[in-house]
Amino acid sequence: MSSIHKGTAAVWAGEGPVHTPGTISTPIVSSVTFAYKNLNEWQRVALGQQEGFIYSRNTNPTVCALEEKIRVLEDAEAATAFATGMAAISNTLFTFLTAGKRVVSIKDTYGGTSKIFLDFLPQYGVHVSLCETGNHEEAEMEIAKGCDLVYLETPTNPTLKVIDIQRLSAAAKKAGAITVVDNTFATPINQNPLALGADLVVHSATKFLCGHSDAMGGLLAGKKELVQKVFQFREINGASLQADPAYMIARGMKTLQLRIERQNTSAMKIAHYLQQHSKVKAVYYPGLESHSGHAIAKKQMRGFGGMMSFALDGGYDRVEQFLPNLKLVHLAASLGSVSTLAGPPRTTSHVELTEAQRKHLGIPESLVRYSVGIEDVEDLLADLEQALTKV
Repeated sequence: MSSIHKGTAAVWAGEGPVHTPGTISTPIVSSVTFAYKNLNEWQRVALGQQEGFIYSRNTNPTVCALEEKIRVLEDAEAATAFATGMAAISNTLFTFLTAGKRVVSIKDTYGGTSKIFLDFLPQYGVHVSLCETGNHEEAEMEIAKGCDLVYLETPTNPTLKVIDIQRLSAAAKKAGAITVVDNTFATPINQNPLALGADLVVHSATKFLCGHSDAMGGLLAGKKELVQKVFQFREINGASLQADPAYMIARGMKTLQLRIERQNTSAMKIAHYLQQHSKVKAVYYPGLESHSGHAIAKKQMRGFGGMMSFALDGGYDRVEQFLPNLKLVHLAASLGSVSTLAGPPRTTSHVELTEAQRKHLGIPESLVRYSVGIEDVEDLLADLEQALTKV
């Protein structure tokens, strides 16, 4: 199935093996446990010597259908699912990073991920080096000093900085390190990190993959040996995805390409509009030629995504004036939904951090994170215009 196009894979991948005869949708298998009449067969399945299911904390038919879908879309050897996106990220990091090991990452990562790097990993004796995002020379130097894992996020949340996956994956390989890339913003429709040299790719499936803000989940895909290690960590630590949200995420993914293509187009138009507006100080969108990472994004992405952020001319008081006047936007956390979502980093991506920490990461208090939905772009532009006139 890897030879088919992304849109077709989003619809068909993983849909066959767990069907009951005659159904065209993957069923929700709610059973916690699975019975066997033959003890030898039960043992073979339990040891992984034969395909099958034992207990839904480990594997489940509906969840497996979702895992197969992301495996095909990312052209990976294997995939496994988690209860949330942060479960996917934290389980992956804690699988490979133990006391005395070293991780190299960037300063601009999602707030929850930053919290792990700044607070949690150091408590367990893991050495953390966070490089200036976009300074590839600094990252290469830190990687060359020796490390066990390189963690990248591109485009970044919330300032949409772009990292050269191929370049830093190559540096990681020279150092014998694993490269993990958070591909949540781009999705496999716009970007495939594994094809650029990464070993593992993680997604908050809650976002664009699900697409409807009604189910939470996380996904990991990549080399079979590495995915299996994370799976073993996850099945014991219990951050398993249940059948119901797995079904809803897989159903949402069937329209993934259609949604992403629409959001790519709309976001580009909105970014150009905001760039020319007198009350907007800066626009962060990799599709703009003025964006510092545009050349890299153009090289490694097929589309520039539905996420952007922009800084209003002024301080946080301008954000307070602007956001409540938007009519076609939900002022809410999360992103990647069919409806447009917006909010400042202090209540969304970096709510866990202090104002000083956000400033250290280069996140202005006047920043607005804007997740473009699938509404008609003309209506979104008119909504932005009327709200900006009131600032």
